Amino acid sequence: KKGVLELADMIAVNKADGDNRQRAELAAADYRAALARAELIHDEATIRLAMLRMAREIDAQVGDESALFITVMNGGMIFAGQLATMLQSPVQLDYLHASRYRGATSGGELNWLAHPRVEMRDRTVLLVDDILDEGYTLRAIREHCMAQGARRVLIAVLCEKKHGRVVPGLIADFVGLEVPDRYVFGYGMDYHELGRNLPSIVAL
Repeated sequence: KKGVLELADMIAVNKADGDNRQRAELAAADYRAALARAELIHDEATIRLAMLRMAREIDAQVGDESALFITVMNGGMIFAGQLATMLQSPVQLDYLHASRYRGATSGGELNWLAHPRVEMRDRTVLLVDDILDEGYTLRAIREHCMAQGARRVLIAVLCEKKHGRVVPGLIADFVGLEVPDRYVFGYGMDYHELGRNLPSIVAL
């Protein structure tokens, strides 16, 4: 009986592995098709120039203060890693991973996957993310940082959508590039979790 159960478990695991591979292959095919019809919005050189400008602007505001540089995962990872190397200010690096619960609109209703580990009290916090779209999650994260005692919270985003739907009271302090009100991906932004590693920004 034990051998039959073990065999059944192996069959179930193999089936699950096969299903996962099939889903991954379908997702990759869908991504390739999307990339083939996508329009280039900003190339790698343009993005780099925008980040160099942002770094100068951040240095001008932060100066010699040791700000807490927090990457908002997953989207901010590639942009933040590049931006950090361009700064002259002595920043301390950390990260967070949070999303709003489905349907939530108030600031405190966050689903935290990873909290920042560094104490924020009386510090300047720089939140670094890939894009400012409607901004509900970024606003909730900013409110959380202020509740933790941050002296001020600055927001740096690689891209900002210009559509007039940003949550009231939220303005990015540092913006790299504007993007159209379309589905954009690349340089940290994803197409169904793929395409974050593109060195450019494209739109559907």
